[in-house]
Amino acid sequence: MAIDGVDPSACILDAFRASVAQSVSEILGIPINEAFNTVDLGKKGVDFTVAVPRFRLSAKPQELLKKIEAQFVPTEYIERITVDGVFVHFHSQTRKLNRLVLDQIYTLSKSTNTHRFGRYGTNSSGAGRKVVVEFSSPNIAKPFHAGHLRSTIIGAFLSNLYSANGWDVVRMNYLGDWGKQFGLLAIGFFKYGSEEKLAESPIMHLFDVYVTVNKDVKEEEAAGLSTTNDEAKDIFRRMEHGDKETLALWQRFRDLSIEAYKKVYQRLNITFDVYAGESLVTAKSINAAMDRLRENGLLKPAYAVDLSKWKMSKPVVQKADGTTIYMVRDIAGAMQRFEQYKFDKMVYIVGDQQDLHCQQFFKILELMGAPYADKLEHINFGRVQGMSTRNGEVKFLEEILDMAKEAMLVQMKTNEDKFSNVEDPDLTSDQIGMTCVKIQDMQSKRINSYPFDVKRMTSFEGDTGAYLQYAHVRLCSVARKVADETVLREDVSTIDTELLSEPKAREIVYHLATFPDAVRMAMRVSEPSTIVTYCFKLSHLISSAWETLVVKGQYSELAQARLYLFTCARIVLASAMRLLSLTPLERM
Repeated sequence: MAIDGVDPSACILDAFRASVAQSVSEILGIPINEAFNTVDLGKKGVDFTVAVPRFRLSAKPQELLKKIEAQFVPTEYIERITVDGVFVHFHSQTRKLNRLVLDQIYTLSKSTNTHRFGRYGTNSSGAGRKVVVEFSSPNIAKPFHAGHLRSTIIGAFLSNLYSANGWDVVRMNYLGDWGKQFGLLAIGFFKYGSEEKLAESPIMHLFDVYVTVNKDVKEEEAAGLSTTNDEAKDIFRRMEHGDKETLALWQRFRDLSIEAYKKVYQRLNITFDVYAGESLVTAKSINAAMDRLRENGLLKPAYAVDLSKWKMSKPVVQKADGTTIYMVRDIAGAMQRFEQYKFDKMVYIVGDQQDLHCQQFFKILELMGAPYADKLEHINFGRVQGMSTRNGEVKFLEEILDMAKEAMLVQMKTNEDKFSNVEDPDLTSDQIGMTCVKIQDMQSKRINSYPFDVKRMTSFEGDTGAYLQYAHVRLCSVARKVADETVLREDVSTIDTELLSEPKAREIVYHLATFPDAVRMAMRVSEPSTIVTYCFKLSHLISSAWETLVVKGQYSELAQARLYLFTCARIVLASAMRLLSLTPLERM
């Protein structure tokens, strides 16, 4: 009998869960889908748990418990049950669990149709559907600072996650490349710009120019003047009306900025399918958006939309001088994207300070009757605290990555033997440093703000990126260290997995079996921390098993079984790390 959402070919644990559901369904006389939905993963020492009060049956929970206890018969997958209060715990056949879990992991990892995250853990729940994920979105001619860090890291993870769940993903970087600030930048470059410095370090030079011209604006404001500001507005007006000279300068700054950003993204192991931007929202789309607002009677005096009925105030969509602001560009941009991509979902990865803006934006589209209004989602997140220096200047992301890289290089050099075996210490220390930055960002719930702490972040103590890379490196070293006496057989079906009888081995196997569940759960809640937590738990289980599950010096069959277990653990940890846009290292 088919059970909704069950696919043992992708998640072997589904076969065990289905067996539990079948038993409960037959004993209590309830539909199997209803029974399946009550089967939860158990806590330590328990594989699956069913809370009897969840069944909407007339009999009392205690009566149902007694009935299950009396009538349960061991199955191919489940060997016994235990009862605790209103819970029934189901215990898997260890022999079956070991065999099926390890074989599935290994077989899927060797498949010719392997997903770039590894096939084990992926599923096809989103097959045939397309999602546009907008993330990172820095501002042109401003350095990539830590304020953009969270959107970039979380967005890259969620893009990978959608892909792992079978969706067709469009990774979009929507650049802040339009507006009055460009007018200020143009004035600043005319006054303070240097072609030599622009060629040498475009982003930093344009940023310095922007900061300097803003000081001019503040001095003018203090004197009751607005000369520079008025001139900046005029330049932006000319841009919106297609002035070739100003647009040529804008295009040059935009191209230089994108090239500089790409270097940072490459370092972060992140790619985009599309570099979009506010500037690419066409006048035709903006006019269509304004027309639609008028047609629906939404445009009120002062070019505002009255959303006070929904406690969302009255957002302005256009300035009195006719220049656009980002609300109407967002509306027009959504119209353009739906026309181009025919998406099933569009996700905006933007900080919680934009909560109201996104609520207003989505509500306006709904009131306009946009057929895709309910396909939009805002994934928000908290802030990175302590990212500014005492005088209020932001720390730029490249500086942060350099700090983390240097800290890792110092750590690596403390072990001369290991350091001498690292092929590219510079690249390796950079990868570990980048892992540290990302893990610090993703290990707690995304809505939480967190303090940026380089010292804690780069420590090998506790749950850090460095510890995670070390766990993977150590798993890689197992095969190297025993290569002279044990090499994993090509035909793994001949390996006797029944020899993995230790409780530690079973704990590891069971946790490996739950990886597809972790991927599905992360998808449901859009949480990177779900996968990070999974990685750390697996790393801790492996770390606690080294002395118990020794490979070197064991008799052949036992060595093969344990090497098989550690090989599968390495495959799964690497897959989870790639999902987090990390590069698993083999040496460090």
